[in-house]
Amino acid sequence: MTPAWAARAPGTARTPGTARAARTAGFALAYLLVAWAGRQTIMDAVDLNLVWPAAGVAVVWLLAAPRGRGRALDLAVLAAAITAVNLATGTPPLMAGAFMVANLAQVAVFLAVADRVCPHLAEAGRTPFARLADLRGALIAIAAGVGTGAAVGTSLLCLLGGTWSWPAAAVWPARNAAGILLVGTAGLCLYRALEGRSARDLATAARARLDRDGWWAVERLALAAASAAAYCAVFGNRDVPLAFMLLTVTVWAAMRCGVAFVAGHSLAVGAVAVTCTLRGDGPLAAVQSTPVRALLVQLFVTLVAFVGLVLALSRAEREELTRRATAAQGEACAQARLLGTIMDSMREGVSVLDSGGRFLVHNPAAVELLGVGGDGGAVRSPGYYGLFHPDGRPLADEEMAHARVLAGEAEVRDEEVLVRNAAVPEGRLLSVNAVPLAGDGRERCAVVVFRDVTAERRHRDELTAFAGVVAHDLLNPLTTVDGWAEMTDELVDSGGSAGDLHDGLARVRRAAARMRHLINDLLAYTTARDAPLAVTEARLADLVADVVAARTDRPGRGGAAPRFEIAELPAVHGDPVLLRQLLDNVIGNALKYSRPGVPPRIAVSAAPAGDGMVAVEVRDNGLGIPAGQHESVFDNFHRAHRGTGHGGTGLGLAICKRIAERHGGTITAAANPGGEPGTRVVFTLPAAHDPARRRSPRRAAVTTTN
Repeated sequence: MTPAWAARAPGTARTPGTARAARTAGFALAYLLVAWAGRQTIMDAVDLNLVWPAAGVAVVWLLAAPRGRGRALDLAVLAAAITAVNLATGTPPLMAGAFMVANLAQVAVFLAVADRVCPHLAEAGRTPFARLADLRGALIAIAAGVGTGAAVGTSLLCLLGGTWSWPAAAVWPARNAAGILLVGTAGLCLYRALEGRSARDLATAARARLDRDGWWAVERLALAAASAAAYCAVFGNRDVPLAFMLLTVTVWAAMRCGVAFVAGHSLAVGAVAVTCTLRGDGPLAAVQSTPVRALLVQLFVTLVAFVGLVLALSRAEREELTRRATAAQGEACAQARLLGTIMDSMREGVSVLDSGGRFLVHNPAAVELLGVGGDGGAVRSPGYYGLFHPDGRPLADEEMAHARVLAGEAEVRDEEVLVRNAAVPEGRLLSVNAVPLAGDGRERCAVVVFRDVTAERRHRDELTAFAGVVAHDLLNPLTTVDGWAEMTDELVDSGGSAGDLHDGLARVRRAAARMRHLINDLLAYTTARDAPLAVTEARLADLVADVVAARTDRPGRGGAAPRFEIAELPAVHGDPVLLRQLLDNVIGNALKYSRPGVPPRIAVSAAPAGDGMVAVEVRDNGLGIPAGQHESVFDNFHRAHRGTGHGGTGLGLAICKRIAERHGGTITAAANPGGEPGTRVVFTLPAAHDPARRRSPRRAAVTTTN
């Protein structure tokens, strides 16, 4: 990828090939300028320049070039630029060729090693130096490239009969290493920072940074001014041998600024130090040999750049590790809060215990289900919690789920334990599961999960009893049908009288009718128990009027007509179908259990019951409910007046109870006040939200007859 400023000028569009050509031309021009400047420091004896910043430009150039044919083309252009600048500065052709071969070998080896040890240096869009490992890889590539270039260059110069000396042999790798480290790192950081970004993007980013931290620019300006003053003071005067003091500004830059700024700072101060030293100024000017002086100053600026980059990268790596640790800690805290929230919201009790029987985790549901909490973080004896077997036998210490798992048992699954203590006097049945928890070298722990299954077991027992009663009540009429059908068959075979046959068939029909009534009641009970509610605003007055009309219009009723007294009734929220069934069962029971010779009288009224509920009262003057059975009449298959000739399945009031409870209400039965004969049934339902419907009831007598 090419920087926006190099790839496209405002108002123009470039193809990828044009952009690559523009990038190559730009780097070639930069290389020619920097190489020409370096050639101004030639050692006359060997035609070798003392400084070579062009080595850094060449590295940036080739790292920015795409791998493959793109690099091959740039290498060819680089070879031409090296040859041209050497020839232009008076180097003999053969020697210029030797310098070209040495420089190409240096760059090729650097690229080959860098692609292996730090391949992301050439990756577009990535920060080239983010860790100390990046600098280490770059130094390895620099050492390999510079060593190769120096070996090839000195060998070729010797073959060409050139004059050589140890200062020249030392200057070659020193100047190239300094050029790559200072110019290469600064140039690569600058190129990656500008890559794909326009001038507007850079200005926007700078404004955003200034908005976040106004002292950011002030500190860097102060650092630049202090660096300029310090280096001018030390290298502008040969009488002040305080070069070591200049590390202070480098440390300042490394501890407060980013890697890119430190690389640029090292390049700037290095240029000042090298220029002053070659002019004969600064603390190294006392060295008489120019090659040695150049060697020493480049070693100095290389050391300064190395120290600055190491400190800057160490700080950046530490900050990144701190950021990651903070993020990981935040994530861990968030997960802990989430886990805590989940544990606190669970209806199942969860306990985690260590090998010593101490609670590591004990959620609120566990305390609620057991009725008591942990004592000092340690598990107490079963008697403390009131733990028993389902049959009532006390639970032993070694029979507790966690103790069995800690003793080596693989798991405890669906064990039932009865809890009965001061907090749970009625008893609560728990289903307990436990598994071991171990790993990461920690001690063996036990995870115990338990839930309340009291309602499930009660429901199961109810279903068992329900099935038994249904089977018994269905077998009775079925036996009657079977017996009288067989007897009728015998009467037909023996030529029995028609009266006997009609009597047998009548008994069969009555048995079938009892079976039909039982099945209908079972279906009604199932509907009341399990059918989804279609809740809407229901007018009790309309429902009661419908039930009364249906009851008074039935043919075949003998005796006096019932008298109904219906008060003004409010609207409620409920399922109209189920509410009608509730009213029909209650009113039907009142009519069914009327006293012989006494006209039935039934009164229906309603009144507010608080908490948004309405209490509906149905009062009759019938037989009433025997003492002690006012609660049990709502149980399944309970019949209060057995042996009185009143038929039924005993499910009518059980259906009423289920309907009331599904609407969030209750239902009760009691004797009429004042010793009056009959029964008073009261059930509650949710009131409608319309305030106009919540008026005080007024008595309005309505008499209906057959």
